[in-house]
Amino acid sequence: MTDDELVKFEAEGAAALPAPDEEGVVANEGAEIWFAAYGAGPAVIMLHGGLGNSGNWGYQVPAIVASGRRAVVIDSRGHGRSTRDDRPYRYELMASDVLAVMDRLKIDKASFIGWSDGACTALVFADRHPERTSGVFFFACNMDPSGTKPFVATPVIDRCFSRHRKDYTALSRTPDQFDVFVQAVSKMMATEPNYSAKDLARIRVPVAVVLGEQDEFIKPEHADYLASSIPDAELILLSGVSHFAPLQRPDYFNREILGFLDRLS
Repeated sequence: MTDDELVKFEAEGAAALPAPDEEGVVANEGAEIWFAAYGAGPAVIMLHGGLGNSGNWGYQVPAIVASGRRAVVIDSRGHGRSTRDDRPYRYELMASDVLAVMDRLKIDKASFIGWSDGACTALVFADRHPERTSGVFFFACNMDPSGTKPFVATPVIDRCFSRHRKDYTALSRTPDQFDVFVQAVSKMMATEPNYSAKDLARIRVPVAVVLGEQDEFIKPEHADYLASSIPDAELILLSGVSHFAPLQRPDYFNREILGFLDRLS
């Protein structure tokens, strides 16, 4: 299956998530954080991108489960079914939400698949809690604001944004607040994270820095910089796809995430 222009995603969303083996909400730092878990085996926590929700992983969760692992998805605070308080969005705050979910599910250690904002959250988590982190698949994000390209709207971006608006309206407890939500998340994206090369050098877990060769938001030289600054990180460039690879070419993306998880074993 391919959906390079996100026509199917805009119309239908990703594939529906399977029925969860466990689902719930955990209270943390003024928010209620929704999570769901699927399958059994080593835990793989999947963190979606900004403005999205866990349903965006619909093509990936079955592949993780079929590989003999436990897939855990989390709606970031203020996204999907999760709530937020009036504090600004911060990656450190979202990393604390991840820790709360891990504690609720009694997960001592997990691998992370992070997409865009979710990748930032995963790497911040790994920095703060290396003992709880087996490795991070860091897809399509920056670790300081200099890593982003000037924004240029495209039909693909517009279709993704349209889907996010529909999903937010359907899932959120504040369905009429999408525009306010976008403004708040965009402010975080423009100002965070702010990791220096020295900060990156202290990360001590396996990391794959992954970028689609047609990524609309992240500079390719920033991915090179991250891979050279994080100790022993690997760089993976995905051909023929952009920031939306998990939706555009799911089979291709899934092979890459499973290969990374296998290398951690």
